[in-house]
Amino acid sequence: MNSVAVHAEQALPAEAYGPIPDDAVAGGVSNIPLTELFVGRDAALDQLDAALAAPGGVVLRAVSGLGGVGKSTLAARWAAHRATARLRWWITADSPAAVDAGLAELACALQPGLAGLPVELQKERALAWLAGHGDWLLVLDNVDHPDHIGPLLDRVPDRGRVLVTTRRATGWHRLTTTLRLGVFDPEESVELFTRILTHDGPRETDGARAVCDELGHLALAVEQAAAFCHESGTTPRAYLDMLRQWPTETYALGPAGTDAGRTVARIWRITLDRLADLPLAGELLRILAWYAPDHIPRTLLDGLAPPPVLAAAVGRLAAYSMITENADGTLSVHRLVQALARTPQDDDPHRQDNDIAHGRQEATRRLRSVFPTDVDSPEHWPQCQALLPHVDALAKHSTPEQDTLNMSHVLDRAAAFREDHGAIEFAITYFLRAHVIDRRVLGEDHPNTLASRNNLAYAYESAGNLTQAIPLYEQNLAHSERVLGHEHPDTLRARNNLAGTYESAGNLTQAIPLYEQNLAHSERVLGHEHPDTLRARNNLAGTYESAGNLTQAIPLYEQNLADRLRLLGEDHPNTLTSRNNLAYAYESAGDLTQAIPLYEQNLADLIRVLGEDHPTTLTSRHNLAGAYCSAGNLTRGILLLEQNLADRLRVLGEDHPDTLASRNNLASAYCLAGNLTRGILLYEQNLADRLRVLGEDHPDTLASRNNLASAYCLAGNLTRGILLYEQNLADSARVLGYDHPVTERARANLSVARGT
Repeated sequence: MNSVAVHAEQALPAEAYGPIPDDAVAGGVSNIPLTELFVGRDAALDQLDAALAAPGGVVLRAVSGLGGVGKSTLAARWAAHRATARLRWWITADSPAAVDAGLAELACALQPGLAGLPVELQKERALAWLAGHGDWLLVLDNVDHPDHIGPLLDRVPDRGRVLVTTRRATGWHRLTTTLRLGVFDPEESVELFTRILTHDGPRETDGARAVCDELGHLALAVEQAAAFCHESGTTPRAYLDMLRQWPTETYALGPAGTDAGRTVARIWRITLDRLADLPLAGELLRILAWYAPDHIPRTLLDGLAPPPVLAAAVGRLAAYSMITENADGTLSVHRLVQALARTPQDDDPHRQDNDIAHGRQEATRRLRSVFPTDVDSPEHWPQCQALLPHVDALAKHSTPEQDTLNMSHVLDRAAAFREDHGAIEFAITYFLRAHVIDRRVLGEDHPNTLASRNNLAYAYESAGNLTQAIPLYEQNLAHSERVLGHEHPDTLRARNNLAGTYESAGNLTQAIPLYEQNLAHSERVLGHEHPDTLRARNNLAGTYESAGNLTQAIPLYEQNLADRLRLLGEDHPNTLTSRNNLAYAYESAGDLTQAIPLYEQNLADLIRVLGEDHPTTLTSRHNLAGAYCSAGNLTRGILLLEQNLADRLRVLGEDHPDTLASRNNLASAYCLAGNLTRGILLYEQNLADRLRVLGEDHPDTLASRNNLASAYCLAGNLTRGILLYEQNLADSARVLGYDHPVTERARANLSVARGT
């Protein structure tokens, strides 16, 4: 028996067989999402007003930006509150199929009887209606590629308005210009956070600004953090602690009902998934994650891949708004993107432990390769200054346990640059961390460990902290003598440095024998003309000078200058240093007729060899000015000191030790010239600056307080002068010791002021 198949057909209403009526939107049709929490963005809204009001056929405008920056919210706000079209329709357009589905839903909204038709027919009805009418706005949200909406735009060439949101910043040039949406202004993000947090009444808001700063003022992150705090009763300060202690878990948090795909922990995974055909893109992000978020030099990426491949990876990341290519050629990355790229997540293929560790090591290696080794040369200063924020970021985000020898080198060079520019306490932090790395990785006796201990000791010495510096120098000398021998060049340098610290501490009875021993060893081992021998002779002469023994110091200086002229030539920096030192010794001996011509010759040579603005040139001018003042030529001396202070402020900055020295000596010259009012003002400013920059215990701070006290006494204000002298004596005795020459001078000055 044959069976017969019976097919049931769905009965459709008559309206399903005709076009959508012209008056389908007479009463207004809209599915635009609500934006009750909208804040700010006035300029962006105004730009959309202007762009979408333009005459002509279909007017298209794309809003691009990083995922979570608030593109969709901006589009919804404009569509709901500023657009005038009677039809305003929102389509999630992250794929061609999603665009078709959104158009099908539009057709059913305009003519409910179409609900039984296939999606393809519904889409065709909607496109036909749009092509024949003009009073409409389509918002195409989260478009991945311009080609995905090309078929729609081709069908409606002469009507309506289309507003697109997209993470893709490029590829729109054939269709429209894009409005690049950035993060909130700080005030806007704090307003959004506070409105959500206090939605049901007053709440603790202390720390809201800090949370928004930590989240980089990204709209989605701010909204979700505030909603979580509101729902869970967490204070902003507590949330900030969670964010720093448990970043993986906290970035995944959202209030109840949050779409897991819309948390800040997952929002960018979609983009990186789309870049899976270019693995270098993910590696790039994991390297850039360890630097400061802004002004990342492209040189840090040189050699990572062949130039065309590297350019393609940078371009694709920029196209999806994951990084920004700045007009000056540098790159920027949102700090929250960086934070996530540094934070492991087991179920995220882009954030695996090993890959993140490799990114950190590569970022460190690259920073080492570009940070100048010779940080003393002014031509390298701009490069050092540009890289410092990235060193700081790397040091902040890495733990000491993860530090490598590359990190030690980077920290050491950054510290040396900072030390030379007056940021001594900051430099000490990096020198100490570098030394810890060397000891852990290389051992106590490795030459690099000895070098990093020496650098740390020198920084302590520069900060006036001799109690920390001397034991480190003593330890270094003992290690060098045991490992390398008493006459190894490194041992000679270690002995020289220890002697110099003893000299700084006023302990000349220990310093002079070490210098004498060092000179004898250098002459025997290295020869009379070796640079280290000449340096040892110079330092011994300086100690004799400090001890007031100029009859021994001056012949050594004269011999050194003659040797350096013969061996190095008159333009060598060491020759110029020798001439300066000999001139200073002549000045100390009261022989200004010999000192001043040497100073003048040295300044002329330095200007010719190094230029007007080199720090050594500025020091030479400073010394010549002092000699003029000592010779009674205050007019000429003050002019040079004023020029030097202005130049050092411009070249070195107001906090550099040399700038502070210039201000101090200019103040002294004003006082010598009888202009106590100007002198006291400069002394007061200098004391305040040295207290702020160097601290109250630094020898230069003690000297500033002494000089101000002296100026007060000269001006007849004995009460203020004596108070400062008393404070200085107490501090000098505590910091330098009761018998230190500086303490003895402080005691003598106080006695004179008291008239005792």
